[in-house]
Amino acid sequence: MLIEMKLNKNRLSFIVLAILSCSVNLSIIAQSAAGNLIAPSDRKATQETRILFSNMFKLVDSGVLIGHHDDLAYGVGWRNAQGRSDVKTITGSFPAVYGWDLSGLELGHDADINSIPFIQQREFVRAIYERGGISTFCWHLNNPVNGKTAWDTSIHTIAQILPGAAYHSAYKKYLDAIASYLITLKGDKGEAIPLLFRPFHELTGTWFWWGKNTSNATDFKTLWRFTIGYLRNQKGLHNLLIVYSTSDFKTGKEFLERYPGDSYADILGFDTYCRSESTKFKRDLVQSLDTLRQLTAAHHKLGSIAEIGYEGIPASDWFTKDLLPAITKKSLSYLMFWRNANTHHFYVPYSGQQSAADFTIFSKNKMTIFQNRLTPFHIYKL
Repeated sequence: MLIEMKLNKNRLSFIVLAILSCSVNLSIIAQSAAGNLIAPSDRKATQETRILFSNMFKLVDSGVLIGHHDDLAYGVGWRNAQGRSDVKTITGSFPAVYGWDLSGLELGHDADINSIPFIQQREFVRAIYERGGISTFCWHLNNPVNGKTAWDTSIHTIAQILPGAAYHSAYKKYLDAIASYLITLKGDKGEAIPLLFRPFHELTGTWFWWGKNTSNATDFKTLWRFTIGYLRNQKGLHNLLIVYSTSDFKTGKEFLERYPGDSYADILGFDTYCRSESTKFKRDLVQSLDTLRQLTAAHHKLGSIAEIGYEGIPASDWFTKDLLPAITKKSLSYLMFWRNANTHHFYVPYSGQQSAADFTIFSKNKMTIFQNRLTPFHIYKL
């Protein structure tokens, strides 16, 4: 009996030591996991933002996150239908990335440029966060000098809104307006929802007031650095991953001509659209992605196609024949199809459209990640 008691005591001691050892090991693993997070450009980024950024890096080898602009708000032939999505109707799943626009906030409007009330947009962003999706924001901001639209290129705007310039205060009021809105995007525990922020998109183009035809590279970089610095340091927004997104480009030098520096960007990307000749599109896309892969590796950033699509999708096999082979194994984090406005202006198929079956095949490929595949990764957790 005495021997048995001693043996049981020894077993108990062994079990306790094993549990303590396991707890220590788990603690070390947890600390190691937190310490190994890939840091975003904002040194004060929130924990959730750091975790998202790091997990997006880890997902690159698993496939490309697929997104759609304004996906939950409207589609071809519908608007304000709860739970509806043209992507979900065709594939059975929501997209993994959801695009939104801040345009209208700077003017005090209640709805964005595509008539989505900001109250509704806020609820969409919260729902996306809860299901483990990602929201990205562009901003078609009106010209702060003359009040005209983002497409006004009649004047040299950037030089007039830099610090010390005549319309700098007007531009800061724009930033104050979007900051007041962005700070309200919080999860159930009051935490700031991590967001991808894509300012001055298609910056190497000539169609927006911030384009290369109305400003020089030095002034553009100054504006970008001021904008991001102001949102971070004056407005306390440390939940933004910054997307530097050009239009089509030919070389790495062209892509980086207006790059503000690694401290002011987390994701490098570009916007591109198939116009008519899909063979040329595919060839150019592969070339751009090869260059982008070199740039993201050199700068330790994520890569994206921030906007893409083929308006009206006239080819029934465009997604699997032209797009899928081009994006496979290109170290791409995500791509986002543009919006579905009506039967003439749409970029993912709707029910009955000729490319719907092809898009379904595209969605089931192991290299494409929609919401159904993304949710189990728990991208906001270690």
